[in-house]
This record gives sequence, structure tokens and C-alpha cells, in this order.
Amino acid sequence: MADHFVLPPDGSKPFTDYSKWRLDANDGGRHVWKYVDSEQQATYDEPQSALEKYWLGLPTGCAESSVAEDALSAARKAFHFYKNLQAQDGHWPGEYGGPMFLIPGLVIGSYVSEMDFREEERRELIRYLFNRAHKEDGGWGLHVEGPSTVFGTALNYVALRLLGVPAEHPVTSKARKTLHRLGGATGAPAWGKFWLSILNVYDWDGNNPVPPELWLLPEWLPIHPHRWWIHTRNVYIPMSYLYAHRFQAPENALILALRKELYIDDYDQIDWPAQRNNVAAVDLYAPHTTLLNVLFGVLSTYEACSMPPLRRVSLKKVYRLIVQEDENTAYQTLGPVSKMMNLVCRYHAEGTESFAWKEHYKKRWDFMWMGADGMMMCGTNGSQLWDIAFMSQALVESGLAEEKAFQDNAIRCLHWLDQCQIQDNPKHFKVAYRHPTKGAWPFSTKEQGYTVSDCTGEGLKAVLYLQEHLPYTPKLVSQRRLYDAVDIILGMQNIEGGFASYELIRGPKFLELINPAEVFGNVMIEYNYPECTTSAVTALSIFKKHYPNYRRHDIEQVLHSFLSYIKAAQKPNGAWYGSWGICFTYASQFALESLSLVGETYATSDHARRACDFLVSKQRSDGGWGESWRSCEEEVWIEHEQTQVVQTAWATMALMYAQYPHRGPIERAMKMVMDRQLPDGSWAQEAIEGMFNKTCAIAYPNFKFSFTIWMLGKGHSYLQHLT
Repeated sequence: MADHFVLPPDGSKPFTDYSKWRLDANDGGRHVWKYVDSEQQATYDEPQSALEKYWLGLPTGCAESSVAEDALSAARKAFHFYKNLQAQDGHWPGEYGGPMFLIPGLVIGSYVSEMDFREEERRELIRYLFNRAHKEDGGWGLHVEGPSTVFGTALNYVALRLLGVPAEHPVTSKARKTLHRLGGATGAPAWGKFWLSILNVYDWDGNNPVPPELWLLPEWLPIHPHRWWIHTRNVYIPMSYLYAHRFQAPENALILALRKELYIDDYDQIDWPAQRNNVAAVDLYAPHTTLLNVLFGVLSTYEACSMPPLRRVSLKKVYRLIVQEDENTAYQTLGPVSKMMNLVCRYHAEGTESFAWKEHYKKRWDFMWMGADGMMMCGTNGSQLWDIAFMSQALVESGLAEEKAFQDNAIRCLHWLDQCQIQDNPKHFKVAYRHPTKGAWPFSTKEQGYTVSDCTGEGLKAVLYLQEHLPYTPKLVSQRRLYDAVDIILGMQNIEGGFASYELIRGPKFLELINPAEVFGNVMIEYNYPECTTSAVTALSIFKKHYPNYRRHDIEQVLHSFLSYIKAAQKPNGAWYGSWGICFTYASQFALESLSLVGETYATSDHARRACDFLVSKQRSDGGWGESWRSCEEEVWIEHEQTQVVQTAWATMALMYAQYPHRGPIERAMKMVMDRQLPDGSWAQEAIEGMFNKTCAIAYPNFKFSFTIWMLGKGHSYLQHLT
């Protein structure tokens, strides 16, 4: 692009020509946005698709139609629109943004690893941060809907400065005032301190120890890191490598300037060791326990006299784990935080000419999503499997898959699900402390390659729905591969009867007492979740109907034993707490689906009846439900300012799973969702839908199609039968 670009005062208008952005989305589900300049135009001779236009916020050109007469017609109208957003290979691409600590890791990690951005990417990253700055104080929070924090404000301020925004630009100037009002960057939580230390704008002495020697402990110890939750251990592996090396970028004029801009006090006068436990009140969710502070004291003493031979052995161990993670995931890694840390480690050890550096550069694009507000970094390389699994089931259960106009879409769904199933265990399996993957479906893509319990369950259900319920689909996923998926699910039930996310629960719950992250909850070990449990047991139940002889006894044992966990997990208010969606509406939908499997419905079960009564009590006058993301943080129901179509779909699905006998609440909910349908069949984006680790919201924008279509189609039939 030309060099005459002048940075605008805000991000209200695009910083690039949006008509030139194209999405490559047909390589196993990889999402790579590219900007087509005049030299590349011949390669991209096709005009922008409706898919690309939609996610860029441009008019799609899709036909509009009159208001739907009934719920099934509304579902049909919606899918007439939504099928235009299906990629050629069968899945539905989409953003997976929300957390506001991801772009800083992307920018800082790239900067210190000598990895540039294309000019168009740089501009739109800046624009996204401009648009996501808090409208009143100019700071940034933990996620897009949260209040300004030191973590969000300090790191996103740094990201803008590294991307070329001057310190006196209106956006950075306003943000800096907020940062100083909050006490400056010394109050950043541990992950913030870490990234700033890598950049050399925060002293390593201001960090609590992250020694790699922890990996040399006997594996039978309950504290050994392989027992930690997989996201936590995959972050702290590269963190320990970089901490042990005290890696930092070389000083330059920008780094020296940032040292002045980020703090209230003079950088050279700050007592860095005193900042280790200094976390701003607005950031702090999980305060240090006495046990954690004692442990940090012991580790600090060790760090002062660490033995070089032991340090070398431990560094070799953790670097081997970093390499194994990269190779197991084709350099996607488990998530964006660990990806950028792994990149810095590989850069430190092998340099910019290495194969690893080049592969990380290539796969970095998979996390960078271009949207209407600019370019963001996603929470993984996407949510591809998760989205297509729900949409596939919605197509079948609504009856739309039986209509000729949508049969090609259903077949393409099946083709994508077929290629997405993981058919081998990882290259580095037990040596990398990995759970088996043969037969699993991942959250995003086969290449990323991690087993997830609920994704395997929903993926299996989607395949069974498409292959067994529709007469025109090919049998692409063989019986043997279906058995492999069942084997994975059966191997993931914990002794309490529930299912966790990526693995069996490996560590004791007291490990949560040494949670060092400060801004997240429940990060140290796996936990049983009503959502994951439901996805697993419903998949087994549906499989058993079609294949009654395979591991029949084992499946029946699971279908019997999960019940005690689900009932025990019910909250006093009658609902279930959701850890991956907001919040009680989300989890109650899943829990009531699983209870219905064993005949526990509104008419027969006190558990189901209490849940339905609670949900109906929360329905508002317009027929909808609206729950704030703060419900997850506070663990009590907190109303959102507005009702939400996605949460309304979840709550209505919950009532139908429980065979709720009264028409009124269901009819009002369906009418509310239909009333908000736009003339082209879509729905406007409302509040954020997802959540993780109690405090951080994350977006699932495809839910406003899959769950609304599912609910409307299912509800149309449900009310007919109820009559």
C-alpha cells in the first residue's frame, strides 16, 4: 500500500479498502485473510463472496423477504441466508474474539521475534484497538464488554505503540491517562508483567518465579505440572523457559520511551521485587492464598541459588515439550497465548531462519480474523467443529435437511465432519503428556489436533444425525471410526460421573490454592462440567440406538452413573452454572437435555421441574431472556440490560427438552426471536455469548444462527405435538 496513509483520530472508518479483503477458508478449516493488491488481483479474480462481505460488515446482497408466518418458515428463511455463509468445503467460518489480552501477545511476541505484519494488517489491528477502547475512559478491559483494567490498558497501549501509533495520538493519550489513574503498569497481573518483561519495559525482578525445574519433580506428586489444566500448563511451559533465560528485547528508543509512559514513578526508581504481588484491585479476581505466597517465597529463595546443571536439564526438558507441542499441532498450538510464547522460545533458540520460525509465521494468520471493526486475534484458530456440529443437528431436528433446497448444504456438512475427525494419536503422545486423540473431534480443526469431550460428543451426534436420519447422505464416517469416537468418550468419564473438557481430571482440587494467574478462576485443574457431560452422554445414547451391541455394558454404565453428578451440580436456584457459555441459560439447556435421556422431565422429576420454574421466572415481558456475563463471574443470575436471541433460544430449548407442558412461555419466546429477525433472514449481533475461567467473555457469533434455527424448527414441531 502507499505510504501516504495518515492515522485518523478514531477507528470509525476502515483504514484499508474493504473490497480487497479475501478469506481463504478451504484448507481443512484454516482461516487466512489476505489483502488483494493490484499485483495479486489476477489470483483473486472472483468478486467478494457473501461470506466475506458479511464478516467484513458490508452489504451481502442476499435477498430480502416478507416476515415469516410461522416458526418453521422463520427457520427456513434464516437458513436461506445462512447457507450463503457456508464455506465451499462445508464449514461455517467466523470470528472467535472477545478477550483483550490476545492482540498484545500477538504484537509483543511478533516484535521481539522480528516478525513483521503486512501494512494492511498493521492498520486494521490498530483500528480494532481504537474501536475497542472504552468509550468513556479510553482504556481496555479483560474482554470487550469488561471495564478498563491495568492488564488490558497497559498491554493494548503497548501494542498500539509497537504498531506505530504515536504517544500523543488522541487514543493513546487518553488511554495513558486511564492507566496512570489506575496506578500504572506495576499493578498489572502476572501475565501482564510477563509480556512487559519480554519487551524489556518491566524488570524481571518484578515477577514471581516460574522455574522450569518444576518439570523435574517426580510425576507422582500431585503438584507436578502435567496434572495442571492443559491451557495453564501449556502457557507456563514456555513462560518458564523465557523466565529462566530472562529473555528480553534489546533496548531502543521506543522501549526507553515506553518505560517513561507506562509508569507513574521513574522507571529506574521502582522497587521491582516489591511489585511481584502488586495487582490492581480492578484486575484481581483470584487473590494469592497464603500457600501460594509461601510457595513463591520458597521458589524465590531457590532462584537466588539455583544450580546451573539442574537449570540446564530442566530447560532442555521444557524446550523439548515446546517443540513437541509445535509438532503435534502443526504449529497451531493449543491457543493464542501459548502460540506466541512458543514462537518467542523457538526464535530465541533457533532464530529467524529456522523452519519453526517460518511455520509459526505461516500459522499466525490462522488466529488473525478480519471483521467490521478491524483485525482481531481469535481465542483459538477458530471454532469450526463446534459451530458446524450444532448447525448440522439443527438442520436435521428442524426438518430443514429434508428439504431439497438444503440437501447440498447437509452433504457438505458431512464431508467436513468426515475430514475433521482425528484418526491417530499425537506424534508425541505420552512423552508430551497428551490425552489420546484417535477418534476424537477437536474444537476447531483436525490440524490443531486436541481431543475435547463435548466437541467429540457433538461431532459424533452430528455425523449420526446426517448419516442415519437422512436417506440421501453417503456413509462417509465408517462404523470403525464411530467406534473410535465412542472409545474416546468412554475413556473421559471421571469418577464422579461427569466429564471435563480436554482430559480426565489429573490433579487434586487443592491445586487451585496455588492459582498464579490472578485474573481467572478454576484454571489449575480440569473440572466436571454439565455442558461437557451432556454432550458426551447424549452422543453415547444416540449411538446406542443405532449400534446397540458395541460396548453396550460400558455405555449403559455411563448413562447410569452420570446422573448423580448432574443432579449434584444443580444450583439451589434450580439452574446449572455454565462455564463455557453465559451462563445459567446455557448450562441448563444441556443439563435438561441429559436428564430427558433417562426420562426425567417436568412431569416426572423434581430436578427438571425446579429448573423449568426458575427459567420461566426469568422470562421477561417481551418473551425473551437476557443474562449478563457477570453471572459467570459472580455465580448468581444477573440480568442483562436487554434480552438476547441466543439466550432465549437456549432457555426455550431447555424447556422443550424437559417436556414443559405449558405453551405460553415457549410461544412468547419464539415470537420474540421471530420479531427480531431481519428482512434478509439473519439476526443482528447482540451481546457476547461465551465465557471461560469465570471472568473472560468470548464470542460465538454463529450461535445466533444455529441455536435460533434449531429452536424455531424444533419449537414449531413441539407445539404441534403439545396441542
